[in-house]
Amino acid sequence: MKVTIVGAGLAGSEAAWQLARQGIPVRLMEMRPGTMTPAHKTGDFAELVCSNSLRGAALENAVGLLKEEMRRIGSLIIEMADLHSVPAGGALAVDRHAFAEAITERLTQHPLIEIEQKEVQQIPEERPLIIASGPLTSPALSQQIQALTGEDYFYFYDAAAPIVACESVDLSVAFWASRYDKGDADYLNCPMNEEEYDRFYQALIEAEVHPLKEFEKEIYFEGCMPVEVMAKRGRETLLFGPLKPVGLTDPRTGRRPFAVVQLRKENRQGTMYNLVGFQTHLKWPDQKLVFSLIPGLEQAEFVRYGVMHRNTFINSPTLLHPTYQLRMDPNIFFAGQITGVEGYVESAASGLAAGLNAARLVKGQEPVVFPPDTAMGALPAYITTAEAKHFQPMNVNYGLFPSLEERIKGKRPRQQAHAQRALRRLDDFLSTL
Repeated sequence: MKVTIVGAGLAGSEAAWQLARQGIPVRLMEMRPGTMTPAHKTGDFAELVCSNSLRGAALENAVGLLKEEMRRIGSLIIEMADLHSVPAGGALAVDRHAFAEAITERLTQHPLIEIEQKEVQQIPEERPLIIASGPLTSPALSQQIQALTGEDYFYFYDAAAPIVACESVDLSVAFWASRYDKGDADYLNCPMNEEEYDRFYQALIEAEVHPLKEFEKEIYFEGCMPVEVMAKRGRETLLFGPLKPVGLTDPRTGRRPFAVVQLRKENRQGTMYNLVGFQTHLKWPDQKLVFSLIPGLEQAEFVRYGVMHRNTFINSPTLLHPTYQLRMDPNIFFAGQITGVEGYVESAASGLAAGLNAARLVKGQEPVVFPPDTAMGALPAYITTAEAKHFQPMNVNYGLFPSLEERIKGKRPRQQAHAQRALRRLDDFLSTL
């Protein structure tokens, strides 16, 4: 029995790999490059369209735990991320082109994976079916899914940060460091004094943005909110967000700056850097004008301006089981950001779980639910039990986990205890499969 997967993003690619490695034939359908989205640039599978960071690597960070759990299960996405990583302090960041190309090659060369590159305008009739069409699902397929589920979609916007050429940054102003000197000095920091910040802030809130279509609501997810939207919440907002200066010392003054813009490596060679937290929907001339006010970037060459795109997700608390199966038809799975998991790693994790459970379905076995005190289990537990009326996408975090059996003082020891418990539970769980 063949499993059909719609979408070869992070979730669909991971699901296809999990099925194929268990000897199950897969038909993987992807509309790119024939039909592109507003944000994608290539036809590669698992293309990263926002940041190139898969976020924190340490187990004290819930996404770091999720990555370690996925490694233990045999995730293709995490294997390729590790293989094509670029220095990023305490985070796992990748060379996005090498990463996507490697995943594409691995999947296209697998004898059990049949690739079909065309736009899917109707939901395939074949079962089992995994729908992993992503946050930029085409209008035709969106209507089909909406008709299938009977639920309205919610719309909000992810935004991608600008990228500058490293050689164009003024290194007499910008300096290399990681916060609190943690890890290597992988970030390029552009310090601001109060006067420089106020000038930048005023220009930012007065800049023009691309107009949004009237029928689409402006709903922003906090984890990828446009910098201009954050700024309009008040002068101090950015100082406690992406421009926070804590843990950094300007070598020119020996003091902590009033504000800092951090640049992170975009590719392995270090020729391009993205502005961390600067996802934006500003018009391109305004981006050049405003971001050139950042000290060190006055003469910066912008190799890509920030872009903004729609993100679509279903009401998972109403529609899905924690196995990622559709309640009304258990032969249909959903995976990826369309389920309301938010983030690259979370999307891949949902594809991993959907792929494993689709494989079990083909083999005549019961689908499994990962333990809720693991990251692999806490995420689907949240998206399928949250309040449906106010459901919003969610990154993995330790707030989703059940309480520890014993009270532990201190945030870091508590997070370490969560991680240790999760990995024990995961190992025990995997031994039963």
